Amino acid sequence: MAAVSRTDLLAWVNELLQVNYTKIEQCGTGAAYCQILDSIYGDVPMARVKMNAKHEYEFVANFKVLQNAFKAKKIDKPIIIEKLVKCKMQDNLEFLQWIKRFWDSNYGGQGYDAVARRRGAPTDTPATIAPLTGSRSGSAGLGVGGRSGGKTPISGHRAGSAQPNEAVQNLQAQLREMSTHMEGLEKERDFYFAKLRDIEILVQQQAEALERAGQQDETLKEIQKILYSTEEGFEVPDSVVPADEEETF
Repeated sequence: MAAVSRTDLLAWVNELLQVNYTKIEQCGTGAAYCQILDSIYGDVPMARVKMNAKHEYEFVANFKVLQNAFKAKKIDKPIIIEKLVKCKMQDNLEFLQWIKRFWDSNYGGQGYDAVARRRGAPTDTPATIAPLTGSRSGSAGLGVGGRSGGKTPISGHRAGSAQPNEAVQNLQAQLREMSTHMEGLEKERDFYFAKLRDIEILVQQQAEALERAGQQDETLKEIQKILYSTEEGFEVPDSVVPADEEETF
């Protein structure tokens, strides 16, 4: 089967999901993949999918939902999350082409109300996505600008120009140090967020299984209470939906 072009793929995604994507890279948030699968089976927990995700940890959470759906439907297709969430065109193009072929083979032709299924959630995914790379690109740009700027003043007051140039270099060194520190914090945050998300999904699945069996587990309830608790000055992110507000099918 011939590969579908990028233009045709985008048109298909936009029509099926009622979104306005302009680049394949936007699928790297994972939200579109989740809803494409939902259009086939109708039971993907869309309340857990952040349709307007803008950060890599939100992308990872969306792909975790997709992974669980694949597992539940026994779909034997590896999802290379660490590559897809970088929103690179080639990785997402290949995965989108695969999911289009899967959809063609499994979609039953039933009507699908994409907006209703995501409860009208906004889908304003940025057209240019660079998750968690702002600090890196920003520091690099400032570094280049600072270096070229440090070379241009060639006035007669050379002794006086040395001091500002030294101050600029010190600022550049501070910026590089802060950027490195920021990257480390972002990686640590994503690492622990992914672990908490895995625990949350595991607890939800176990709680749902017990509920279907007419049983309860107080320990699971206490774990969920801890996961969803908040402190003054902090709010629950939109992507986290308490168990009693989740969709049921």
